[in-house]
Amino acid sequence: MSDADDLDSIRQKRRDELLSATEPGAGQEESSAAPAPDEPIHIRGVDHLQEVAADYDVVLADYYADWCGPCKMLEPIVAEIARETDAAVAKVDIDAHQDLAMNAGVRGVPTLFLYYEGEPIKRLVGLQDAGTLRGLVEQYL
Repeated sequence: MSDADDLDSIRQKRRDELLSATEPGAGQEESSAAPAPDEPIHIRGVDHLQEVAADYDVVLADYYADWCGPCKMLEPIVAEIARETDAAVAKVDIDAHQDLAMNAGVRGVPTLFLYYEGEPIKRLVGLQDAGTLRGLVEQYL
């Protein structure tokens, strides 16, 4: 084997390792994330949301308003996701935290964001059923 063949082999092996590490659920055994709580976490501000997103591998953030009918219908569903999955669920009151809602580009409620390893990767707008949310969350656990 020539040096060029050795380099190509090493590059391919490293490329395969990197690609497998970016797949949802990859490296789960090595995760140092804290176990997710069984109840939604009520966000207190920008720093708190960043801390929650960093502390847990998978976070479902529910941007809601107390006056919103669909948000009230979604509340028991996100509580169920918190209880029945290993994802953390965060609740962001858009009236109390207008800066968070504006930074996230929330224009209507409910709006849900799925964070994976600290980064927002999926946005859902409107009332969602438990099966849809559970399926989305479980893709990344």
